[in-house]
Amino acid sequence: MSETKRNSTTAKVGNMESAILWEGRSALDGSPIALVATGLGKRSRNAKTGDIVQTWIIRRDMSPVEAVKTGADSAICGDCPHRGRMVDGQNVGRSCYVTVFQAPLSVYKTLPKYARLSVAEGREALAGRLVRLGAYGDPAAVPFHIWADLLADRKACTGYTHQWRQFPQFREFCMASCDSAADHADAKADGWRTFRVRSADETLQPREVVCPASAEAGAKTNCAACKACGGLSAKAKADIAIVVHGAAPKVNAFNGRIAA
Repeated sequence: MSETKRNSTTAKVGNMESAILWEGRSALDGSPIALVATGLGKRSRNAKTGDIVQTWIIRRDMSPVEAVKTGADSAICGDCPHRGRMVDGQNVGRSCYVTVFQAPLSVYKTLPKYARLSVAEGREALAGRLVRLGAYGDPAAVPFHIWADLLADRKACTGYTHQWRQFPQFREFCMASCDSAADHADAKADGWRTFRVRSADETLQPREVVCPASAEAGAKTNCAACKACGGLSAKAKADIAIVVHGAAPKVNAFNGRIAA
């Protein structure tokens, strides 16, 4: 990028809080989706994550609430087991920790007001920042080459994907999201670092450590300070595990599924 163009881009994104980084077709099913970044202009107040630019992957053609209700969230979540399953037109057994009628719905409603950046401008906006791939939505819904361009000048990143069997290139940026010891073993055999949700009575697998930002670890740090969950690009080499947590119905849904 020329110096003149870089200065122009910096002026455009310098005071921006949120923006659309990319719009296109989901790499999972071809549906129209958008990649939105928030927290570009000020420090996050989230005590667990710390100062991280959050990215949101949502459908452009329906609200995230409607997408969950109808199963159309497969466009941005793929085959993630935490989505729940459709039974007689109802979503049952959902264990996802994200409350879609809060932040994801707000992002969707605000889409028309967000500035739309080119990939080059998005790269400038993320330069020198810690970036979370998918505060909602699976990073693999966005083509890998888009992420590679956007993150080229990042400070660090964190990310998790349940699509690790289909999209091995995301090993660079993301942890393989695992929900069982068998998942962990398969992901390790494929060269991934892993992040595993486990029940309270499950033991750690070889190379796993408890998430240091979790309540069970005493919240020793936050994600911004830790930076362990950045896939193969992170300095950390251990795999991460966390006991399932959140609202009781979601915890019960997870425990019931893995016990089945």
